Amino acid sequence: MRIDRLRLFDVSLPLVHGFETSSHRKTGINHLLIEATDREGRVGWGEIASPADPYYGAETTETAWSIALRYLVPASLSAEWDEPEELESAWSRIRGHEFAKAGFSIAAWDLHARAAGLSLASALGGTRIDVAAGVSLGIEPSIDDLLVQVERQLAAGYGRIKLKIAPGWDVDPVRAVRRAHPDLDLHVDANGAYPDSPETTAIFRELDAMRLTMIEQPFAPRDFVSHSALQRSLDTPVCLDESIVDLGDLRTMLALDAGRVLNIKVSRMGGLSVARRAHALAAEAGVPVWCGGMHEFGIGRAANVAISSLPNFTLPSDVSGSDKYYARDIVTPPIVAEAGRVRVPTAPGLGYEVNADWLREHSSRVFDSAAGNTGSTIERLTA
Repeated sequence: MRIDRLRLFDVSLPLVHGFETSSHRKTGINHLLIEATDREGRVGWGEIASPADPYYGAETTETAWSIALRYLVPASLSAEWDEPEELESAWSRIRGHEFAKAGFSIAAWDLHARAAGLSLASALGGTRIDVAAGVSLGIEPSIDDLLVQVERQLAAGYGRIKLKIAPGWDVDPVRAVRRAHPDLDLHVDANGAYPDSPETTAIFRELDAMRLTMIEQPFAPRDFVSHSALQRSLDTPVCLDESIVDLGDLRTMLALDAGRVLNIKVSRMGGLSVARRAHALAAEAGVPVWCGGMHEFGIGRAANVAISSLPNFTLPSDVSGSDKYYARDIVTPPIVAEAGRVRVPTAPGLGYEVNADWLREHSSRVFDSAAGNTGSTIERLTA
């Protein structure tokens, strides 16, 4: 297989409800979408779900755009491949930039699955017909506002709620939600916002008493030692997210007992192939996994649904319906959750189609590797 043409779209969509974490608040999402066309005319789609700002990690939309055009596009257009892993090896020399790589990985897997007449889930080895979905709720102006959001998501059928926490917004809001919903599958996510200190340990011991499913990423990404020490002092499993960028990080987590649950994000780990390998390594170690989200549009969300169909994704994943975040998504039909579960598509590839007119309407710029006789171009549009 060979990719003959690549187009990149810089797309923005407003969120239906603003979302605040320990680092910042956002009211809209800006991601890059990849259209890869092979020599037979088949099209695969990928999504670079890097945030616009360098708060979750070092990558941003702008760095991803630059790395994609300078390195990943030429590598993808020059490679002959039969399996997605072979194409991914074409950019293996590039250090970091996992979000950018992940977008191209998803497009390659979509193309591969479509060529084979398989759903993406089947191509990856998935076994489920549907996956359990959870929702992530940001920091709200007040505890009462948070409780309203929790009720709204429970009414929509979601059975697992993740709460973002930060210093000053932790014990009280979590206690309020637990009191209102004693049996709720509830966990918290700090996005690495806490210092390793006796005061922090005291906060997490209070949270430990609230019967949480997990406490996600309390400390900075590279601080495996502090995570290990905290895990030894808690009954609640620590889950690592930002800390696990590659399989070496996962092996470190396992060796130090720095976490007992793994959040696998396709984007954070550089694509579907490495996410699948992380799933297998965690399964071998007896560590349960779930799929985290980055407010993906339908393309990235469909990839997350597909990877979540693998057998060791035993905890609800952040694959809620498109309507949780967007009034109208890029794909048709929209991804929907029914009674807190999302169906795994059986159609070839991602199982969803991209609305080309809607995509172009919300794109601020488009790169085309084969724009007429002039070669590759960047077209600037009005989003």
